[in-house]
Amino acid sequence: MKALLLLAFGGPRSLDEVEPFLTRLFRGRKPSPEQLEKIKDRYRLIGGFSPLPEITFKQARALENSLRSKGYEFKSYVGMRYGYPLIEETLKEILQDGIEEVVALPMAPFRSHGSTGAYIEEVARARKNLEKTLEISFIEAWHLHPLFLEAIQEKIQEGLIQFAPKEKKKVHLIFTAHSLPKSLVENEPYVKDIEGSVREVLKEIEPFPWHIAFQSRGMGPEEWVGPDVESVLNDLSQQNVREVLVVPIGFVSDHIEVLYDIAILYREKAKSMGMVLKRTPSLNFSEKFVKALTAIVEEHVTKPN
Repeated sequence: MKALLLLAFGGPRSLDEVEPFLTRLFRGRKPSPEQLEKIKDRYRLIGGFSPLPEITFKQARALENSLRSKGYEFKSYVGMRYGYPLIEETLKEILQDGIEEVVALPMAPFRSHGSTGAYIEEVARARKNLEKTLEISFIEAWHLHPLFLEAIQEKIQEGLIQFAPKEKKKVHLIFTAHSLPKSLVENEPYVKDIEGSVREVLKEIEPFPWHIAFQSRGMGPEEWVGPDVESVLNDLSQQNVREVLVVPIGFVSDHIEVLYDIAILYREKAKSMGMVLKRTPSLNFSEKFVKALTAIVEEHVTKPN
C-alpha cells in the first residue's frame, strides 16, 4: 500500500487558531494586535473559520475511494504548510502506519517556487527529521489535464446560471489566481501555466470577453504580479461593463481568498461602481474534479520510470 498525501496551504479551524496560523505564515513573527484583529474580523465574516482543512480531507477521502474502485491501494493523508495537521506531523503518521512509499499531490495547479515548489521544499525539510526513510514522488504540472479543464468549464457554466439571459450575453469573465512577488516568478512557469489553462478552458466555452487578474497579494514593498482584480474592475467600469463573473482558477477549494476577497471585498467594490459581480462555485470535492484528480494520480503511478 502507498500513501496518497494531499498538500495544502492550511487555514485556521477556529478563531483561536488564527494567531498560530499567522505566526507560522510570518515565519515565527507574531502578528500585531491590529493585524490579528483585522484578520479575525475577516474570518468572522465567513463563519469564524477556514473551510479549507475539512474540504481537503473530503477531497482526500473521495480520491482514495475513487482510486480504490479502480484497483489502486492507497491510504489518503493531508499535510498543511501553515495549519493543522502540519506536513511534518503527517509524514510521521505515515511512517507509524507502516507505509514507506508516498505519492504527494500539491493542491495547486500552477507551478512556481512560491506554490508547488514551497510544498516540495517543506516536505524535504520535514523528511530530514524522520527516523526512517520515506520514498516520495511528487505530482506536478496538472494545469492542462483535460479533466481538470472540464471541471473548470463545468463551474463556469454553473456560475453563468446566476445571470438572467439578457445579462449573460454581457458577462465578462475574470480568471483569478494568487498574486506572488515578481522576483519569485520572473523565470518560472507560473504565469504561463495560468495563461495556458485559461486558453484551453475557453476553447469549450461560448465566447465571452475575458481577463486574467491576480488577487490577495501580500504586504511588503516588493512588486507583485499583476494586474490586480481591483484595477481590472476599474478598467471595466470605465468601459461601462456591468456584469462580471470571477473564475478563481488558481484555487481548488473554498477559503478566505474566495469567500472573503472575492465574495465580499471585490463584490462590494464592484457594487460601488454599479457592477454586478458573481463568482463560480469552487471545485472543492465535486465529482468531476475528483475524477480529474483520479486520472492525474493514475497517470503518475503508471508512467514508465
